[in-house]
Amino acid sequence: MVTLLLDSTRLEIALSGSERLLAFRKENVLVERSQIAKVQLTEDVWTWLRGVPSPGTHVRGIVAAGRWRSAGGDDFAMIRRRREGVVIDLEGHEEFERILLTTRHGLALVQALRIDVDADDAATDVVEIVETAAVPVIVPGVS
Repeated sequence: MVTLLLDSTRLEIALSGSERLLAFRKENVLVERSQIAKVQLTEDVWTWLRGVPSPGTHVRGIVAAGRWRSAGGDDFAMIRRRREGVVIDLEGHEEFERILLTTRHGLALVQALRIDVDADDAATDVVEIVETAAVPVIVPGVS
């Protein structure tokens, strides 16, 4: 499973060695925070997949990894089995229009993107950011 690292300026999708092989990619995927237009949580990332792998790996229902080319633009996918995930729409990114990931940390990503991270801080896992941040808790019915 990918690791989502966030700092004050960018999101880094850190790929393991096997994920790099499946995606035919040498480096992690880097996205400036300003390029993130929308983040959507989904129970089935497969429904968002469009186009054909180029280059990438596709075993239907098992794995979709790498660059996916379509008339709508290029996407980066790292999808495994039928797991929950996240769809990240981008604006102005030089490589991709969307990023499709299976991750159980989608909600943590959404929450971490709403938190201001200090410019001096190094890239940190989104789960750790959410766990350590002072995030106000809203309790329904209590004012």
